[in-house]
Amino acid sequence: MNEIADNLAALLERLEKACARSGQKPGAVRLVAVSKGFPAPAVAAAAAAGQRAFGENYLQEAHDKIEALRDAGLEWHFIGPIQSNKTREIASHFAWVHGVERLRIVERLSVQRPAGLPPLNVCVQVNISGESAKAGCPPQQAAELCAAVAALPRLRLRGLMAIPAAVEDAEAARPAFRALRSLFERVRSGRGVKPVDFDTLSMGMSADFEVAVEEGATLVRVGSAIFGKRPQT
Repeated sequence: MNEIADNLAALLERLEKACARSGQKPGAVRLVAVSKGFPAPAVAAAAAAGQRAFGENYLQEAHDKIEALRDAGLEWHFIGPIQSNKTREIASHFAWVHGVERLRIVERLSVQRPAGLPPLNVCVQVNISGESAKAGCPPQQAAELCAAVAALPRLRLRGLMAIPAAVEDAEAARPAFRALRSLFERVRSGRGVKPVDFDTLSMGMSADFEVAVEEGATLVRVGSAIFGKRPQT
């Protein structure tokens, strides 16, 4: 597990350098360690090295890890597609949701968020590359959906999230990141959104997070660069 700590340290150094290139202060960009597919001991190793926020895509797998590490004080982010029959569990066990793309799902999360918990932080997912098989709302619908999220109780609209089309060269993802940043600024200055809360641009993964930071990301979601190659399922 020492390899995970070493990987995390190297990643944080790269992240700090990317922040410097983009004019952001050190620590301005949050890191979510995407732990899907990796067991609880791997998460514990990253936590022991100082990582607090972890991202999961699959509810049952995430639930098992959350229970196993309940006393570690970790922050859990759900970053996968959300089915209607999963909303109650997600609303009850996660601090953040990054994959909201439909109003019906948002409404269920709002109703099912336990009153004893802080508001659920929500990022609206945008299909910024226009891929037919990719999740996310069309860019032209993002402002309307964001305003609807912001109006619901028990939720806190935090920003936008996207997974651009896969590319071999990270530089090729720059136009998509730039487009999402532009959309973020338009939505943030529009009606129905609280600018003080709308502070998160969730974009960038292991292969392209440095370019994403250079284009304005405030949160990156990185898995393999920390945990290594994901086990085959």
